[in-house]
Amino acid sequence: MTFAEKIRRQRKDRDMGQKEFAEYIGVSLRTLSDYENSKARPRTREAYQRIATTLNVNINYLLNEDDDFIITSGELFGYKGKKGAEKLLADANALFAGGELAEEDKDALMFALQQSYIDAKRKNKKYAHKKSEDEE
Repeated sequence: MTFAEKIRRQRKDRDMGQKEFAEYIGVSLRTLSDYENSKARPRTREAYQRIATTLNVNINYLLNEDDDFIITSGELFGYKGKKGAEKLLADANALFAGGELAEEDKDALMFALQQSYIDAKRKNKKYAHKKSEDEE
């Protein structure tokens, strides 16, 4: 079940209209509509938490492993880190398309790729040139 399907079903199970739900989670009606139609997803862990709290579900129910990796990358390394994580996942998924790899092996490979990405970004951040006040 997709994120969109999960929040739509949970909202309807609670007899909550879109406008009311959007107000509870602090987004516009348009944004909620985009969430429920798979056109957008929350950008921060806090946004996911507001949705989970409002729907009285665990945040892990709403997040999949890829979402968590992308959000964590964004929190740790900013916009470029988030975009890099999205590209890594898209490239890895393309690699798996039509393949004969067992599901457990795919999961293990994805986890290893994600850990390697985070480790490389952390190492790179440690050695990155920091701008001094004179350079800004």
